[in-house]
Amino acid sequence: MSTIFVTGATGYLGGYVLDELLRRSDAKLAVLTRASDAAQGKAKLWRALQMHQDIDTFRSYLPRIELVQGDLLLPKLGIDGAVYTRLVHEVESVLHVAASLNRKSSKACFNANLRGALSVIQLARAVADDHGLRRFSYVSTVAVAGIRNAETVFEDTAIEWDRSDYDPYARTKKFGEHMLAELLPDVDRVVFRPSIVMGDSRDGRTSQFDMVGALITLADVPLVPLRRDMRLDIVAADYVGEAIARIHLCEEPVHPVYHLSSGEQSPTAGGILDTLAPALRIRPLLVPAMGRPFEWLFRTLDSLPRSGVQRVGATMKVFWPYITFDTVFDNARVTETIGRPPPLFSSYGEKMYRFAKKVGFQYPYTPLPEEDA
Repeated sequence: MSTIFVTGATGYLGGYVLDELLRRSDAKLAVLTRASDAAQGKAKLWRALQMHQDIDTFRSYLPRIELVQGDLLLPKLGIDGAVYTRLVHEVESVLHVAASLNRKSSKACFNANLRGALSVIQLARAVADDHGLRRFSYVSTVAVAGIRNAETVFEDTAIEWDRSDYDPYARTKKFGEHMLAELLPDVDRVVFRPSIVMGDSRDGRTSQFDMVGALITLADVPLVPLRRDMRLDIVAADYVGEAIARIHLCEEPVHPVYHLSSGEQSPTAGGILDTLAPALRIRPLLVPAMGRPFEWLFRTLDSLPRSGVQRVGATMKVFWPYITFDTVFDNARVTETIGRPPPLFSSYGEKMYRFAKKVGFQYPYTPLPEEDA
């Protein structure tokens, strides 16, 4: 039985990827988990997978999952020496999903997205030198394309080193791609660049509410400072998870880099409001000239003492560039590989809005049953 070493599996996107790997392969999954003991690790795993599996399905997959206690930020990933040596001998491929999405903190992004990624690459290097590594898959972001406006961006021309970056997250993921290519030149590598990952196309649920909250905040105000034809490249999390797992598992991926995005099917600001209209109390007006005043408002709210209002300002300040850059990322590669384009936002956006409001922007997690702890 082959072994896939996976990081970030207990996170939002990682849960989708892990569920797809379990359903689409019989591989053993060695999952890096920051936990004090096995019980805490199992509880974190259940928290990540309960959106995708009932408890019986979860139990049935547990024998194929090895919870590897460690920490992305520690030397050799904080993995026990004997376990690390065994993984070097057993691992067949590596799928690195873990990252810090803290767009406000250069320190957090540097530590997780560069130091942490380097440690994962060093493990992969040891595996490759020991018996060969089938593949290293790296989850990056379309934000590596830097500051753009009204463009369609293609995989092979996305990174321009002279172009400025939006934030520390984009900057560190861009260098992470570079580091991977430099340190594993002889290993089959695949880079995945998701766009704005938001919601589940099947039922509208989500357990990550930062970007969802930013979008809903805009939809709920009387005036929206966007052009009606401005595009937002939003892609459903279930499509992204499926694409990552399927391409990682396939024998020979056609391309080294994939945009996991909606491309030319990306919704416009006007289309998003049309989709959400049945759930909105008031249909907002699109007033592009209000962009500068809104930016000032977000900065002002973010400077207030910590409160609900301050958090709204902080969230909007961080995500405003991603909402307003009117850029889409060509997705012909993933569409051809998966055999279908991603679901349209119009097919699930209203369900996502209603779900987020219903749960108060907090996913209703259920604890692991005592008999499984």
